Amino acid sequence: MSARASAPQEARVAEQPARKSAAHPLIAIEVDENAPVRNPVGVFLYRALEIAVTAVAIVVSLPIILVEALVIRLDSPGPAFFFQTRFGRSRIMRGAELAGRTDIISATGRFEPDKRYHVPTTFRFVKFRTMYADAKERTPDLYRYEFASHEEFRAAFYKLDNDPRVTRVGRWLRKSTLDELPNLWNVLTGKVALVGPRPENTVYLPFYSAEEMKKFTVRPGITGLAVINGRGELNIGGQIDWDLTYVRERSVLLDLKTIFATVWMVIVRRGAF
Repeated sequence: MSARASAPQEARVAEQPARKSAAHPLIAIEVDENAPVRNPVGVFLYRALEIAVTAVAIVVSLPIILVEALVIRLDSPGPAFFFQTRFGRSRIMRGAELAGRTDIISATGRFEPDKRYHVPTTFRFVKFRTMYADAKERTPDLYRYEFASHEEFRAAFYKLDNDPRVTRVGRWLRKSTLDELPNLWNVLTGKVALVGPRPENTVYLPFYSAEEMKKFTVRPGITGLAVINGRGELNIGGQIDWDLTYVRERSVLLDLKTIFATVWMVIVRRGAF
């Protein structure tokens, strides 16, 4: 196994159950009331364009989607589609509504009743299934998401080289990025944007710091700066840092550049496995 792939193995603690976990309740960060407000007309036009582009993409790719679904079903037992709960854009709530909750904490230690906070929310993520349907039963050790420190969490990787859970067809789908086509539906419904941060798996959020939670102040995206700057070759910390860069610098021009760069990344298959 390569050095890149070995990091997640080192981050898991299946062999050392006594190690202290770095997990904590989810963090709600305070809303920056001085942040620039986006032009509502521009937001509406951008969303209208996003819907139009996505609708056309779904219609054009429908034959490919149908063929993919059939091939997946023929290749291994199980459904063609994979559904998972992911974190999307946070909703804004007042501190008075959050007082007394134990599943979420304030980044400052307490919720101020009159202040507003970004509170993580989830949505149903969908893509084509690329792993065996019984992957958890086959390799339970790969599903023990425990890290001894925040640094260890950031040093881990989302994916493994030669992952034994991935099917023969799944490997090809991942390299071609065609497994992401069903996620266009989430763009159409507004849960996901064309460009944005990675839609995070719920098992990882308890390891996020308050600063890193800022990535959830915008909608997640099908593609983003992490995709065009290394994708699967980046560790978790590297991907989060690129997501935070997007949150700070996002613009229509940056989105367009990211989309065009993504097309090239898909063609050369860099970081896809």
